[in-house]
Amino acid sequence: MSSSSQVRVGTLVPIAEGNAGSSNGTVLSIPIYLGANVIGRNHLVVVDKRISRKHLSLHATADGSTEVVVEGPNPVVVRSEGQRRKVCAQERVKIVHDDVLELIPGEYFVKYVNVGDDRRSSALMGSSELKKGKRHSEEDSVVVKRNRQIMEDEALARSLQEGFAEESATISGLGCDQISRPLDSTGSSERIQSVGPLKDVLSLTLRLMRVQGLPSWTNTSSVTIQDVIQGEVLLAVLSNYMVDIEWLLTACPSLRKVRHVLVIHGEDGASVELLKKVKPANWILHKPPLPISFGTHHSKAMLLVYPQGIRVVVHTANLIYVDWNNKTQGLWMQDFPWKDTKDVNKNVSFENDLIDYLSAIKWPEFRVNLRVVGDVNINAAFFRKFDYKSSSVRLIGSVPGYHVGPNIKKWGHMKLRSVLEGCTFEQQFCKSPLIYQFSSLGSLDEKWMSEFACSLSAGKSDNGSPLGIGKPLIVWPTVEDVRTSIEGYAAGSCIPSPQKNVEKDFLRKYWARWKADHVGRWGLCQFTLYQIIHKLCTTEYCTTIEIFLALEEASHTICFTHFMLFTASET
Repeated sequence: MSSSSQVRVGTLVPIAEGNAGSSNGTVLSIPIYLGANVIGRNHLVVVDKRISRKHLSLHATADGSTEVVVEGPNPVVVRSEGQRRKVCAQERVKIVHDDVLELIPGEYFVKYVNVGDDRRSSALMGSSELKKGKRHSEEDSVVVKRNRQIMEDEALARSLQEGFAEESATISGLGCDQISRPLDSTGSSERIQSVGPLKDVLSLTLRLMRVQGLPSWTNTSSVTIQDVIQGEVLLAVLSNYMVDIEWLLTACPSLRKVRHVLVIHGEDGASVELLKKVKPANWILHKPPLPISFGTHHSKAMLLVYPQGIRVVVHTANLIYVDWNNKTQGLWMQDFPWKDTKDVNKNVSFENDLIDYLSAIKWPEFRVNLRVVGDVNINAAFFRKFDYKSSSVRLIGSVPGYHVGPNIKKWGHMKLRSVLEGCTFEQQFCKSPLIYQFSSLGSLDEKWMSEFACSLSAGKSDNGSPLGIGKPLIVWPTVEDVRTSIEGYAAGSCIPSPQKNVEKDFLRKYWARWKADHVGRWGLCQFTLYQIIHKLCTTEYCTTIEIFLALEEASHTICFTHFMLFTASET
Protein backbone atom coordinates (compact mmCIF):
# COMPACT_ATOMS: atom_id res chain seq x y z
CA MET A 1 0.00 0.00 0.00
CA SER A 2 1.48 3.40 -0.92
CA SER A 3 1.84 6.11 1.69
CA SER A 4 -0.55 8.31 -0.25
CA SER A 5 -3.35 5.82 0.37
CA GLN A 6 -2.63 5.39 4.07
CA VAL A 7 -4.63 7.08 6.78
CA ARG A 8 -2.56 9.44 8.89
CA VAL A 9 -3.71 9.48 12.52
CA GLY A 10 -1.08 11.62 14.20
CA THR A 11 2.48 12.91 14.44
CA LEU A 12 5.44 12.52 16.77
CA VAL A 13 6.60 16.11 17.16
CA PRO A 14 10.19 16.70 18.38
CA ILE A 15 10.38 18.94 21.47
CA ALA A 16 13.14 20.24 23.73
CA GLU A 17 13.43 19.04 27.32
CA GLY A 18 11.37 21.24 29.62
CA ASN A 19 9.98 23.21 26.70
CA ALA A 20 6.94 21.70 25.04
CA GLY A 21 6.84 24.49 22.51
CA SER A 22 10.06 24.06 20.54
CA SER A 23 11.85 21.38 18.57
CA ASN A 24 15.00 19.79 19.97
CA GLY A 25 16.55 19.73 16.51
CA THR A 26 17.81 16.14 16.80
CA VAL A 27 14.71 14.16 15.79
CA LEU A 28 12.68 14.50 12.61
CA SER A 29 8.93 15.04 12.75
CA ILE A 30 7.45 11.55 12.32
CA PRO A 31 4.04 10.95 10.71
CA ILE A 32 2.00 8.14 12.29
CA TYR A 33 -0.32 6.11 10.09
CA LEU A 34 -3.10 3.66 10.80
CA GLY A 35 -1.52 0.26 11.48
CA ALA A 36 2.13 -0.47 12.30
CA ASN A 37 4.80 2.26 12.30
CA VAL A 38 8.54 1.73 12.91
CA ILE A 39 10.51 4.40 14.76
CA GLY A 40 14.30 4.17 14.81
CA ARG A 41 17.71 5.56 14.06
CA ASN A 42 16.69 6.78 10.59
CA HIS A 43 14.54 9.44 12.23
CA LEU A 44 17.53 11.07 13.94
CA VAL A 45 19.29 14.05 12.42
CA VAL A 46 22.58 12.79 13.87
CA VAL A 47 23.12 9.02 14.19
CA ASP A 48 23.14 7.69 17.76
CA LYS A 49 23.74 3.94 17.93
CA ARG A 50 21.86 3.68 21.21
CA ILE A 51 18.79 4.10 19.05
CA SER A 52 18.16 0.86 17.15
CA ARG A 53 17.10 0.86 13.54
CA LYS A 54 13.87 -0.61 14.81
CA HIS A 55 13.83 1.11 18.19
CA LEU A 56 10.10 0.97 18.82
CA SER A 57 6.89 0.40 16.92
CA LEU A 58 3.62 2.29 17.18
CA HIS A 59 0.43 0.43 16.39
CA ALA A 60 -2.46 2.81 15.68
CA THR A 61 -6.00 1.46 15.40
CA ALA A 62 -9.19 2.83 13.89
CA ASP A 63 -10.71 3.43 17.33
CA GLY A 64 -8.07 6.10 18.01
CA SER A 65 -5.85 4.10 20.41
CA THR A 66 -2.10 3.85 19.88
CA GLU A 67 0.17 1.22 21.43
CA VAL A 68 3.95 1.53 21.76
CA VAL A 69 6.11 -1.62 21.71
CA VAL A 70 9.82 -1.30 22.57
CA GLU A 71 11.63 -3.35 19.91
CA GLY A 72 15.25 -2.45 20.64
CA PRO A 73 17.39 -3.40 23.65
CA ASN A 74 17.34 0.06 25.26
CA PRO A 75 14.32 1.29 27.25
CA VAL A 76 12.21 4.32 26.45
CA VAL A 77 10.29 6.56 28.83
CA VAL A 78 6.62 7.51 28.44
CA ARG A 79 5.38 10.65 30.23
CA SER A 80 1.61 10.68 30.58
CA GLU A 81 -0.65 12.65 32.94
CA GLY A 82 2.27 13.75 35.10
CA GLN A 83 3.64 10.21 35.48
CA ARG A 84 6.98 9.06 34.06
CA ARG A 85 7.19 5.36 33.21
CA LYS A 86 10.19 3.41 31.92
CA VAL A 87 9.24 0.83 29.26
CA CYS A 88 11.78 -1.93 28.61
CA ALA A 89 12.41 -4.26 25.67
CA GLN A 90 9.27 -6.03 24.36
CA GLU A 91 7.02 -4.21 26.85
CA ARG A 92 3.90 -2.42 25.63
CA VAL A 93 2.15 0.75 26.69
CA LYS A 94 -0.77 2.82 25.41
CA ILE A 95 -0.22 6.49 24.57
CA VAL A 96 -2.69 9.30 23.94
CA HIS A 97 -2.63 12.86 22.63
CA ASP A 98 0.04 15.06 24.30
CA ASP A 99 1.97 12.15 25.83
CA VAL A 100 5.75 12.57 25.58
CA LEU A 101 8.23 9.83 24.66
CA GLU A 102 11.90 9.88 25.61
CA LEU A 103 13.52 7.64 23.00
CA ILE A 104 16.48 7.29 25.36
CA PRO A 105 15.71 8.11 29.00
CA GLY A 106 16.41 11.82 29.36
CA GLU A 107 17.09 12.36 25.63
CA TYR A 108 15.31 12.65 22.28
CA PHE A 109 11.90 13.98 23.33
CA VAL A 110 8.91 13.64 21.02
CA LYS A 111 5.27 14.45 21.71
CA TYR A 112 2.41 12.42 20.26
CA VAL A 113 -0.17 14.72 18.64
CA ASN A 114 -3.44 13.47 17.16
CA VAL A 115 -3.99 14.33 13.53
CA GLY A 116 -6.69 16.86 14.40
CA ASP A 117 -4.16 18.83 16.42
CA ASP A 118 -1.40 18.97 13.80
CA ARG A 119 -2.11 22.65 13.11
CA ARG A 120 -1.57 23.51 16.77
CA SER A 121 1.66 21.49 16.86
CA SER A 122 2.90 23.32 13.77
CA ALA A 123 2.29 26.66 15.47
CA LEU A 124 4.17 25.48 18.55
CA MET A 125 7.16 24.42 16.48
CA GLY A 126 7.73 27.89 15.06
CA SER A 127 8.73 28.98 11.57
CA SER A 128 12.36 27.76 11.68
CA GLU A 129 11.30 24.26 12.58
CA LEU A 130 8.66 24.25 9.84
CA LYS A 131 11.30 25.22 7.29
CA LYS A 132 13.50 22.42 8.58
CA GLY A 133 10.56 20.05 8.27
CA LYS A 134 10.12 21.02 4.63
CA ARG A 135 13.80 20.38 3.96
CA HIS A 136 13.37 16.91 5.42
CA SER A 137 10.09 16.12 3.67
CA GLU A 138 11.76 14.03 0.99
CA GLU A 139 13.83 12.14 3.57
CA ASP A 140 10.67 11.51 5.62
CA SER A 141 9.00 9.98 2.59
CA VAL A 142 11.93 7.61 2.08
CA VAL A 143 11.90 6.69 5.78
CA VAL A 144 8.19 5.89 5.67
CA LYS A 145 8.68 3.61 2.67
CA ARG A 146 11.61 1.87 4.32
CA ASN A 147 9.71 1.39 7.57
CA ARG A 148 6.80 -0.15 5.69
CA GLN A 149 9.21 -2.48 3.94
CA ILE A 150 10.72 -3.48 7.29
CA MET A 151 7.33 -4.45 8.66
CA GLU A 152 6.42 -6.42 5.54
CA ASP A 153 9.77 -8.22 5.40
CA GLU A 154 9.73 -9.10 9.07
CA ALA A 155 6.20 -10.42 8.79
CA LEU A 156 7.39 -12.67 5.98
CA ALA A 157 10.41 -13.73 8.03
CA ARG A 158 8.20 -14.65 10.96
CA SER A 159 5.95 -16.74 8.75
CA LEU A 160 8.96 -18.57 7.27
CA GLN A 161 10.48 -19.21 10.67
CA GLU A 162 7.20 -20.23 12.27
CA GLY A 163 6.62 -22.63 9.40
CA PHE A 164 10.04 -24.14 9.95
CA ALA A 165 9.46 -24.40 13.69
CA GLU A 166 6.16 -26.19 13.11
CA GLU A 167 7.83 -28.56 10.67
CA SER A 168 10.65 -29.29 13.11
CA ALA A 169 8.14 -29.96 15.90
CA THR A 170 6.43 -32.69 13.90
CA ILE A 171 9.37 -34.55 12.37
CA SER A 172 9.60 -38.22 13.09
CA GLY A 173 12.33 -39.84 15.15
CA LEU A 174 14.00 -37.32 17.43
CA GLY A 175 11.52 -34.49 17.97
CA CYS A 176 12.37 -30.86 18.59
CA ASP A 177 12.33 -31.41 22.32
CA GLN A 178 15.12 -33.89 21.85
CA ILE A 179 17.12 -31.23 20.12
CA SER A 180 17.25 -29.55 23.50
CA ARG A 181 17.69 -32.86 25.36
CA PRO A 182 19.37 -34.66 22.55
CA LEU A 183 20.22 -38.23 23.12
CA ASP A 184 21.02 -37.69 26.79
CA SER A 185 19.97 -40.86 28.56
CA THR A 186 21.02 -39.64 31.98
CA GLY A 187 17.72 -37.86 32.61
CA SER A 188 19.51 -34.72 33.78
CA SER A 189 18.11 -31.42 32.52
CA GLU A 190 20.25 -29.00 34.49
CA ARG A 191 23.05 -28.67 31.92
CA ILE A 192 20.77 -28.23 28.95
CA GLN A 193 18.49 -25.42 30.00
CA SER A 194 20.34 -22.94 27.78
CA VAL A 195 19.78 -25.17 24.75
CA GLY A 196 16.07 -25.57 25.45
CA PRO A 197 13.35 -24.61 22.96
CA LEU A 198 13.57 -20.93 22.13
CA LYS A 199 10.91 -18.53 23.31
CA ASP A 200 11.11 -16.67 20.01
CA VAL A 201 10.68 -17.93 16.47
CA LEU A 202 14.31 -18.61 15.63
CA SER A 203 15.11 -21.91 14.02
CA LEU A 204 15.43 -24.75 16.50
CA THR A 205 18.72 -25.88 14.99
CA LEU A 206 20.66 -22.61 14.74
CA ARG A 207 22.49 -21.02 17.66
CA LEU A 208 24.95 -18.27 18.38
CA MET A 209 27.83 -19.11 20.68
CA ARG A 210 28.05 -17.37 24.03
CA VAL A 211 30.50 -14.47 24.27
CA GLN A 212 32.00 -13.61 27.64
CA GLY A 213 31.71 -10.12 29.08
CA LEU A 214 28.60 -9.09 27.16
CA PRO A 215 25.22 -8.10 28.64
CA SER A 216 22.96 -11.10 29.19
CA TRP A 217 20.46 -10.03 26.51
CA THR A 218 23.13 -10.39 23.81
CA ASN A 219 23.61 -14.05 24.75
CA THR A 220 19.93 -14.99 24.65
CA SER A 221 19.57 -18.59 23.43
CA SER A 222 23.32 -18.82 22.80
CA VAL A 223 25.33 -21.92 23.64
CA THR A 224 28.67 -22.97 25.08
CA ILE A 225 30.66 -25.99 24.03
CA GLN A 226 29.26 -27.89 27.03
CA ASP A 227 25.76 -27.31 25.69
CA VAL A 228 26.75 -28.93 22.41
CA ILE A 229 28.76 -31.88 23.71
CA GLN A 230 26.60 -33.31 26.45
CA GLY A 231 25.03 -36.53 27.62
CA GLU A 232 26.29 -40.07 27.11
CA VAL A 233 28.54 -39.72 24.07
CA LEU A 234 29.77 -43.12 22.82
CA LEU A 235 31.93 -41.83 19.97
CA ALA A 236 33.02 -38.30 19.02
CA VAL A 237 34.48 -37.15 15.70
CA LEU A 238 35.80 -33.62 16.07
CA SER A 239 36.86 -31.91 12.85
CA ASN A 240 38.63 -28.55 12.90
CA TYR A 241 41.58 -26.51 11.68
CA MET A 242 43.10 -25.42 15.01
CA VAL A 243 42.74 -27.62 18.07
CA ASP A 244 43.83 -26.85 21.66
CA ILE A 245 43.26 -30.13 23.47
CA GLU A 246 44.23 -28.77 26.88
CA TRP A 247 41.65 -25.99 26.62
CA LEU A 248 39.07 -28.35 25.14
CA LEU A 249 39.25 -30.76 28.07
CA THR A 250 38.99 -27.88 30.53
CA ALA A 251 36.06 -26.26 28.72
CA CYS A 252 34.26 -29.58 28.22
CA PRO A 253 35.32 -32.05 30.94
CA SER A 254 32.73 -34.61 29.78
CA LEU A 255 34.99 -35.37 26.82
CA ARG A 256 37.32 -37.19 29.21
CA LYS A 257 34.57 -39.79 29.67
CA VAL A 258 34.14 -40.47 25.93
CA ARG A 259 35.89 -43.76 25.18
CA HIS A 260 36.42 -43.17 21.47
CA VAL A 261 37.47 -39.75 20.08
CA LEU A 262 38.77 -39.02 16.58
CA VAL A 263 40.26 -35.55 16.03
CA ILE A 264 40.56 -34.50 12.39
CA HIS A 265 42.73 -31.39 12.23
CA GLY A 266 44.68 -29.03 10.00
CA GLU A 267 47.64 -28.39 12.29
CA ASP A 268 51.26 -28.97 11.25
CA GLY A 269 54.81 -28.75 12.53
CA ALA A 270 55.28 -28.14 16.24
CA SER A 271 51.53 -27.85 16.79
CA VAL A 272 51.07 -31.50 15.73
CA GLU A 273 53.79 -32.62 18.11
CA LEU A 274 52.05 -30.76 20.93
CA LEU A 275 48.74 -32.46 20.08
CA LYS A 276 50.40 -35.86 20.28
CA LYS A 277 51.94 -34.98 23.62
CA VAL A 278 48.82 -33.71 25.40
CA LYS A 279 46.07 -35.89 23.92
CA PRO A 280 44.46 -38.61 26.06
CA ALA A 281 45.67 -42.11 25.21
CA ASN A 282 42.34 -43.14 23.66
CA TRP A 283 42.20 -40.20 21.25
CA ILE A 284 43.15 -40.67 17.59
CA LEU A 285 44.63 -37.82 15.55
CA HIS A 286 44.29 -37.55 11.77
CA LYS A 287 45.30 -34.88 9.28
CA PRO A 288 43.52 -35.41 5.94
CA PRO A 289 45.68 -35.88 2.84
CA LEU A 290 46.08 -32.72 0.78
CA PRO A 291 46.62 -33.45 -2.94
CA ILE A 292 47.79 -29.89 -3.70
CA SER A 293 50.50 -27.95 -1.91
CA PHE A 294 48.32 -25.05 -0.78
CA GLY A 295 45.41 -27.14 0.49
CA THR A 296 44.22 -26.92 4.10
CA HIS A 297 41.70 -28.69 6.30
CA HIS A 298 39.20 -26.16 7.67
CA SER A 299 36.01 -28.11 8.33
CA LYS A 300 34.54 -27.23 11.69
CA ALA A 301 32.12 -30.01 12.50
CA MET A 302 31.26 -32.61 15.14
CA LEU A 303 29.69 -36.05 14.85
CA LEU A 304 28.53 -37.21 18.28
CA VAL A 305 27.19 -40.77 18.53
CA TYR A 306 24.77 -41.53 21.37
CA PRO A 307 22.80 -44.63 22.37
CA GLN A 308 19.76 -43.04 20.72
CA GLY A 309 21.39 -41.77 17.52
CA ILE A 310 23.75 -39.07 16.29
CA ARG A 311 24.12 -35.32 16.65
CA VAL A 312 25.59 -33.57 13.60
CA VAL A 313 27.08 -30.13 14.29
CA VAL A 314 28.50 -27.69 11.72
CA HIS A 315 30.01 -24.64 13.39
CA THR A 316 32.40 -21.76 12.79
CA ALA A 317 34.89 -21.74 15.67
CA ASN A 318 38.32 -23.28 15.95
CA LEU A 319 38.63 -25.46 19.04
CA ILE A 320 40.53 -22.75 20.89
CA TYR A 321 39.64 -20.40 23.75
CA VAL A 322 39.40 -17.09 21.88
CA ASP A 323 37.08 -18.46 19.20
CA TRP A 324 34.56 -19.82 21.73
CA ASN A 325 34.70 -16.83 24.08
CA ASN A 326 35.71 -13.60 22.31
CA LYS A 327 34.16 -13.82 18.86
CA THR A 328 30.66 -13.96 17.48
CA GLN A 329 30.38 -17.49 16.16
CA GLY A 330 27.49 -19.72 15.26
CA LEU A 331 26.52 -23.31 14.78
CA TRP A 332 23.92 -25.53 13.17
CA MET A 333 23.04 -28.85 14.75
CA GLN A 334 20.44 -31.53 14.35
CA ASP A 335 19.88 -34.93 15.95
CA PHE A 336 19.05 -38.09 14.03
CA PRO A 337 18.02 -41.57 15.27
CA TRP A 338 19.48 -44.91 14.28
CA LYS A 339 17.93 -46.40 11.14
CA ASP A 340 15.32 -49.10 11.42
CA THR A 341 16.48 -52.36 9.90
CA LYS A 342 13.88 -52.03 7.15
CA ASP A 343 15.32 -48.66 6.12
CA VAL A 344 18.99 -49.64 6.13
CA ASN A 345 19.29 -49.26 2.35
CA LYS A 346 17.27 -46.05 2.10
CA ASN A 347 19.38 -42.93 1.59
CA VAL A 348 18.63 -39.21 1.38
CA SER A 349 20.62 -36.32 -0.10
CA PHE A 350 21.94 -35.17 3.27
CA GLU A 351 23.31 -38.63 3.99
CA ASN A 352 24.96 -38.99 0.58
CA ASP A 353 26.58 -35.55 0.84
CA LEU A 354 27.91 -36.33 4.32
CA ILE A 355 29.31 -39.74 3.35
CA ASP A 356 30.94 -38.33 0.21
CA TYR A 357 32.73 -35.76 2.30
CA LEU A 358 33.78 -38.17 5.05
CA SER A 359 35.12 -40.54 2.39
CA ALA A 360 37.30 -37.75 1.00
CA ILE A 361 38.89 -37.18 4.41
CA LYS A 362 40.31 -40.75 4.39
CA TRP A 363 40.89 -41.32 8.06
CA PRO A 364 42.43 -44.66 9.09
CA GLU A 365 39.61 -47.08 9.83
CA PHE A 366 39.48 -48.34 13.41
CA ARG A 367 37.29 -50.83 15.22
CA VAL A 368 35.38 -50.14 18.44
CA ASN A 369 32.73 -51.75 20.56
CA LEU A 370 29.62 -49.60 21.03
CA ARG A 371 27.14 -50.92 23.55
CA VAL A 372 24.23 -50.27 21.18
CA VAL A 373 25.49 -52.05 18.06
CA GLY A 374 28.48 -54.08 19.27
CA ASP A 375 31.74 -54.28 17.32
CA VAL A 376 31.81 -51.91 14.34
CA ASN A 377 34.39 -50.38 12.02
CA ILE A 378 34.48 -46.60 12.21
CA ASN A 379 34.73 -45.40 8.65
CA ALA A 380 32.63 -43.21 6.37
CA ALA A 381 30.14 -46.02 5.73
CA PHE A 382 29.43 -46.36 9.48
CA PHE A 383 27.53 -43.08 9.36
CA ARG A 384 24.94 -44.59 7.02
CA LYS A 385 23.51 -46.35 10.10
CA PHE A 386 21.56 -43.20 11.01
CA ASP A 387 18.24 -41.97 9.64
CA TYR A 388 18.70 -38.49 8.14
CA LYS A 389 15.31 -38.18 6.46
CA SER A 390 14.29 -35.39 8.86
CA SER A 391 17.31 -33.28 7.84
CA SER A 392 16.35 -29.63 7.39
CA VAL A 393 19.42 -28.57 5.37
CA ARG A 394 21.69 -29.59 2.51
CA LEU A 395 25.40 -30.08 3.09
CA ILE A 396 27.86 -28.46 0.68
CA GLY A 397 31.34 -29.93 0.93
CA SER A 398 34.58 -28.58 -0.49
CA VAL A 399 37.80 -30.57 -0.91
CA PRO A 400 41.18 -29.48 -2.29
CA GLY A 401 42.23 -30.53 -5.74
CA TYR A 402 41.37 -30.08 -9.41
CA HIS A 403 37.94 -31.51 -10.18
CA VAL A 404 36.86 -32.62 -13.63
CA GLY A 405 33.96 -34.51 -15.18
CA PRO A 406 31.13 -35.43 -12.77
CA ASN A 407 33.21 -34.23 -9.81
CA ILE A 408 32.90 -30.62 -10.96
CA LYS A 409 29.38 -30.51 -9.52
CA LYS A 410 30.22 -32.61 -6.49
CA TRP A 411 32.06 -29.97 -4.47
CA GLY A 412 32.15 -26.26 -3.68
CA HIS A 413 30.10 -23.57 -5.37
CA MET A 414 29.36 -25.77 -8.38
CA LYS A 415 27.71 -28.26 -6.03
CA LEU A 416 25.72 -25.40 -4.58
CA ARG A 417 24.72 -24.32 -8.08
CA SER A 418 23.41 -27.80 -8.87
CA VAL A 419 21.39 -27.85 -5.61
CA LEU A 420 19.85 -24.43 -6.24
CA GLU A 421 19.04 -25.26 -9.85
CA GLY A 422 16.52 -27.76 -8.50
CA CYS A 423 14.87 -25.19 -6.22
CA THR A 424 11.93 -22.88 -6.83
CA PHE A 425 11.66 -19.59 -4.93
CA GLU A 426 9.08 -16.87 -4.52
CA GLN A 427 9.47 -13.94 -6.90
CA GLN A 428 10.62 -11.64 -4.09
CA PHE A 429 13.93 -13.52 -4.14
CA CYS A 430 14.70 -12.46 -7.72
CA LYS A 431 18.09 -10.73 -7.86
CA SER A 432 18.52 -11.00 -4.11
CA PRO A 433 21.79 -9.30 -3.06
CA LEU A 434 24.71 -11.65 -2.45
CA ILE A 435 26.69 -10.85 0.70
CA TYR A 436 30.04 -12.65 1.00
CA GLN A 437 31.71 -12.90 4.39
CA PHE A 438 34.98 -14.68 5.10
CA SER A 439 38.05 -14.38 7.29
CA SER A 440 40.83 -14.57 4.68
CA LEU A 441 40.84 -13.11 1.19
CA GLY A 442 42.51 -14.96 -1.66
CA SER A 443 43.66 -13.62 -5.00
CA LEU A 444 40.27 -12.99 -6.59
CA ASP A 445 39.56 -11.79 -10.10
CA GLU A 446 36.45 -10.55 -11.90
CA LYS A 447 36.00 -13.79 -13.85
CA TRP A 448 35.83 -15.94 -10.73
CA MET A 449 33.61 -13.44 -8.93
CA SER A 450 31.18 -13.57 -11.86
CA GLU A 451 31.22 -17.38 -11.86
CA PHE A 452 30.63 -17.45 -8.11
CA ALA A 453 27.70 -15.02 -8.34
CA CYS A 454 26.11 -17.20 -11.04
CA SER A 455 26.28 -20.21 -8.73
CA LEU A 456 24.70 -18.37 -5.82
CA SER A 457 21.94 -16.96 -8.02
CA ALA A 458 20.92 -20.30 -9.53
CA GLY A 459 17.31 -21.46 -9.30
CA LYS A 460 13.97 -20.29 -10.64
CA SER A 461 11.16 -18.14 -9.33
CA ASP A 462 7.69 -19.60 -8.97
CA ASN A 463 6.69 -18.11 -12.34
CA GLY A 464 9.36 -20.18 -14.09
CA SER A 465 11.81 -17.36 -14.82
CA PRO A 466 15.45 -17.43 -13.63
CA LEU A 467 16.12 -15.66 -10.32
CA GLY A 468 18.67 -13.38 -11.95
CA ILE A 469 22.09 -12.46 -10.59
CA GLY A 470 22.00 -10.31 -7.47
CA LYS A 471 24.45 -7.56 -6.55
CA PRO A 472 27.50 -9.01 -4.73
CA LEU A 473 28.93 -7.31 -1.64
CA ILE A 474 31.93 -8.39 0.45
CA VAL A 475 31.78 -7.88 4.22
CA TRP A 476 35.27 -6.93 5.35
CA PRO A 477 36.45 -5.20 8.56
CA THR A 478 38.01 -1.77 8.66
CA VAL A 479 40.94 -0.89 10.90
CA GLU A 480 38.47 0.79 13.25
CA ASP A 481 36.36 -2.38 13.39
CA VAL A 482 39.41 -4.31 14.53
CA ARG A 483 40.56 -1.66 16.99
CA THR A 484 37.18 -1.44 18.74
CA SER A 485 36.57 -5.20 18.89
CA ILE A 486 36.75 -7.11 22.17
CA GLU A 487 40.32 -8.21 21.47
CA GLY A 488 41.47 -4.92 19.94
CA TYR A 489 44.22 -4.97 17.33
CA ALA A 490 45.12 -8.53 18.33
CA ALA A 491 41.91 -9.65 16.64
CA GLY A 492 43.47 -8.78 13.30
CA SER A 493 45.31 -12.09 13.40
CA CYS A 494 42.06 -13.85 12.46
CA ILE A 495 41.81 -12.04 9.11
CA PRO A 496 45.09 -12.92 7.40
CA SER A 497 45.15 -11.54 3.86
CA PRO A 498 47.99 -9.98 1.84
CA GLN A 499 47.56 -6.28 1.25
CA LYS A 500 47.88 -6.84 -2.51
CA ASN A 501 44.75 -9.02 -2.41
CA VAL A 502 42.69 -6.57 -0.39
CA GLU A 503 43.62 -3.46 -2.36
CA LYS A 504 42.70 -4.68 -5.85
CA ASP A 505 40.85 -1.85 -7.59
CA PHE A 506 37.98 -3.99 -8.90
CA LEU A 507 37.06 -5.01 -5.32
CA ARG A 508 36.22 -1.45 -4.24
CA LYS A 509 32.66 -1.70 -5.50
CA TYR A 510 32.06 -4.80 -3.39
CA TRP A 511 33.11 -3.62 0.08
CA ALA A 512 30.54 -3.56 2.90
CA ARG A 513 30.78 -3.37 6.70
CA TRP A 514 29.34 -5.81 9.20
CA LYS A 515 26.66 -4.28 11.45
CA ALA A 516 25.12 -6.16 14.37
CA ASP A 517 24.68 -3.52 17.06
CA HIS A 518 20.95 -4.28 17.27
CA VAL A 519 21.88 -7.64 18.78
CA GLY A 520 24.88 -6.34 20.72
CA ARG A 521 27.39 -8.16 18.54
CA TRP A 522 28.90 -5.43 16.44
CA GLY A 523 32.12 -4.85 18.40
CA LEU A 524 33.18 -8.49 18.14
CA CYS A 525 35.99 -9.47 15.88
CA GLN A 526 35.01 -12.18 13.81
CA PHE A 527 32.67 -9.57 12.31
CA THR A 528 30.18 -12.31 11.52
CA LEU A 529 27.77 -14.82 12.87
CA TYR A 530 29.31 -17.61 10.88
CA GLN A 531 32.99 -17.34 10.07
CA ILE A 532 34.43 -20.29 8.19
CA ILE A 533 31.09 -21.11 6.61
CA HIS A 534 32.02 -17.97 4.73
CA LYS A 535 28.97 -16.91 2.72
CA LEU A 536 25.94 -14.95 3.81
CA CYS A 537 23.30 -14.28 1.19
CA THR A 538 21.30 -11.41 2.68
CA THR A 539 20.22 -7.82 2.26
CA GLU A 540 19.54 -4.91 4.56
CA TYR A 541 15.97 -5.14 5.88
CA CYS A 542 14.99 -7.84 3.36
CA THR A 543 14.33 -11.52 3.86
CA THR A 544 16.50 -13.60 1.55
CA ILE A 545 17.79 -17.11 1.22
CA GLU A 546 21.00 -17.58 3.12
CA ILE A 547 23.53 -19.92 1.61
CA PHE A 548 26.51 -20.96 3.68
CA LEU A 549 29.43 -21.76 1.43
CA ALA A 550 33.20 -21.95 1.74
CA LEU A 551 35.08 -19.60 -0.54
CA GLU A 552 38.30 -21.58 -0.10
CA GLU A 553 38.11 -24.09 -2.92
CA ALA A 554 41.54 -25.35 -1.89
CA SER A 555 40.28 -26.29 1.56
CA HIS A 556 38.49 -29.14 3.19
CA THR A 557 35.30 -27.45 4.36
CA ILE A 558 31.78 -28.47 5.11
CA CYS A 559 28.77 -26.24 5.33
CA PHE A 560 25.03 -26.16 4.86
CA THR A 561 22.13 -24.24 3.37
CA HIS A 562 19.30 -22.79 5.43
CA PHE A 563 16.87 -19.88 5.84
CA MET A 564 17.91 -17.01 8.11
CA LEU A 565 17.92 -13.22 8.50
CA PHE A 566 20.93 -10.93 8.72
CA THR A 567 21.80 -7.34 7.89
CA ALA A 568 24.80 -5.74 6.23
CA SER A 569 25.52 -2.13 5.37
CA GLU A 570 27.16 -1.07 2.14
CA THR A 571 30.15 1.25 2.35
